[in-house]
Amino acid sequence: MLLIGLAGAAQAAPTLLVFGDSLSAAYGMPRESGWPSLLERRLQTGKPQYQVINASVSGETTAGGLTRLPALLSAHQPQVLILALGANDGLRGLPLQQTARNLEAMVALAQKHNAKVLLVGMRLPPNYGAAYTNKFHSLFSEVANNKKVPLVPFLLQDIASQRDHFQADGLHPTAQAQPLLLETVWRELAALLKRAG
Repeated sequence: MLLIGLAGAAQAAPTLLVFGDSLSAAYGMPRESGWPSLLERRLQTGKPQYQVINASVSGETTAGGLTRLPALLSAHQPQVLILALGANDGLRGLPLQQTARNLEAMVALAQKHNAKVLLVGMRLPPNYGAAYTNKFHSLFSEVANNKKVPLVPFLLQDIASQRDHFQADGLHPTAQAQPLLLETVWRELAALLKRAG
């Protein structure tokens, strides 16, 4: 698990928790190159100056996230949670209803801890079949609507069609693509931070 934050301001600054999988865990690159680290640097110039804690874990599923989240919420008391899980559920062909229930449960846990939630959606490669991939993508908007939280429809939307923005595995974005991921998240996050502040 990667934890990043400003040590000197950790006690006073409000906390933003990034809770995702390898797409948010700086897979295959230096940790400081990942979009959560870029987000922290951006937030250092704002008011309030949020500290960013990146608790993303490569390979994490929504079931694993649901198990880990309560302790993280209690330990860090974040004002904002960026929930970016679900991709590994889809890649493993897990039941979509269970994925949706897990996401809704995590949103509810965060809200119970008075954290505002930004849900980050994903899409699957077309080889999983149109029926499954369409239902997978729509479950994020359904969860966001049910729990009344803002949604980033697709984390990779600005790079999905650009092969040179992905590592050799074709799944994980390169370090050079991370600023684009940040901008995708920021479009929804900026408004949420204004409400949280």
